[in-house]
Amino acid sequence: MADAPQLQLTRRAFGFGASALASSAALGLGRARAQPATCVVGTWGGDYQNLLDANIVKPLLEPKGVSVQWDVAAQGPRKNKLMAERRLPRGTLDIACLSDVDMYDISLSGALETLDESKVSNLKNAVAALRHAYAVPHIYSGMVLVYNPAHAQPKAYADLWDEKYRGKVGLVDLLFTQILIVATVAAGGTPSDFEPGKKKLIELKKLGVRVLPSNEAMAQALQSGEVWITPMWRARCVQWQNAGIPVANVAPAEGAIPILFEFGVPKNAPDKEGAYAFLNASLEPAAQIGFAQKMGYAPTVANAQLPPEQAEKLMFSAAEQAKLVKTDYDYVAKEYQNLKQWWDREFLA
Repeated sequence: MADAPQLQLTRRAFGFGASALASSAALGLGRARAQPATCVVGTWGGDYQNLLDANIVKPLLEPKGVSVQWDVAAQGPRKNKLMAERRLPRGTLDIACLSDVDMYDISLSGALETLDESKVSNLKNAVAALRHAYAVPHIYSGMVLVYNPAHAQPKAYADLWDEKYRGKVGLVDLLFTQILIVATVAAGGTPSDFEPGKKKLIELKKLGVRVLPSNEAMAQALQSGEVWITPMWRARCVQWQNAGIPVANVAPAEGAIPILFEFGVPKNAPDKEGAYAFLNASLEPAAQIGFAQKMGYAPTVANAQLPPEQAEKLMFSAAEQAKLVKTDYDYVAKEYQNLKQWWDREFLA
């Protein structure tokens, strides 16, 4: 996962007669089936998969006869699979889980279905700004400044370059695209040209920035005091606080960078009816609230109401929302390989 990241296949037979018809209607499948619906979901595994199972599959799909099989991989291999299979009459995935940047990139290849919104009745409750024709919005957060308040009090992305934080700023390797945006806006640039950000990151490299391989490694570094401050999703900060790590967060003065995780359906998905059932269940308020409570990401549907105290921790205020720095998906898609090469060869080297 851009934030991100074993399984046993379970099947439950669909009932016949009236029970099958009722299940089909409830799922919006359009016709009764004599076979079980099986949805193959490409995801990161780990906590995210466990929460999909606990909040979507077991309570909402299995009782209606839909089983799920997990296809676990990082986003790179999953994107490669979608690209490699897109010309086949039948692919291997019904649902692909990806971040908004990666999903947009794949949509340009023509591999994804243009969703039939009549089959996803809950989509009417999704926040309009988070909706795309090629994917359903699942959860979202924003990149803020996460810091140890005993050592740091940042207010802006630009504070990462403050000499007083020399050697105590941490970055996560997997988030290089968003980090390039952080550096670019800190330099006064726009998300449509990362050249100012590249120069800014070289300056940060000279200040002894620490680059860690994963969010989990960053959590350990914050806990030990190796890192005092890092650009990270607000959702992760909430998770770390719940785990007892001494961190706080602030939306940067330049504006937070939003992250959205989505579900897309390949055009050649082997079981589109199962896929649409999964999409609709993912937008149920109970499923959305479950993710918010366990993973710290904000709901994407307006009818999922969080307790006020929890909403204050996870959500962004109206003023913070107005300043969100939106990713230029087209620019990132066109420049992705060049950006990754620069990151690996120039910044990490």
